[in-house]
Amino acid sequence: MSSLIRWEPMREMMSLREAMDRLFDDAFTRPLSLNNWGMPAIDMYQTDDKVVVKAALPGLSAEDVQISVTGDVLTIKGEFRQDEDVKDAVYQVKERRFGSFERSMLLPTQVETDKARAEFQNGVLTITLPKAEAVKPRTITVKAK
Repeated sequence: MSSLIRWEPMREMMSLREAMDRLFDDAFTRPLSLNNWGMPAIDMYQTDDKVVVKAALPGLSAEDVQISVTGDVLTIKGEFRQDEDVKDAVYQVKERRFGSFERSMLLPTQVETDKARAEFQNGVLTITLPKAEAVKPRTITVKAK
């Protein structure tokens, strides 16, 4: 049995307006080092036996970052802490983002989470996730008779 939902055209108009506001806000007020949602930039690639994720997290330390894998979703959480403002100063530019973030992404294949490694060097977090044995490519040798 399906239920009827009352159509409210103003609700769609408000969501369109909010989307346009976010578009202009992101285009003109966000720093260039972060993507449109204010999240750190991430690269993900895979080889025959591993999936590698690299995240740009300048200014963070390893203690400021949490990584979790639930099913086939990798989640990176962290917090950019704000420096103390200089008293009696007038900022001409203040673009650095402060606050917490959480970024989740779908992994392209099954991985072995118990063998995962994470390294943090020069503001770049590198997560290496070995692929599960079931999804690794296998070579089959052909024998001639």
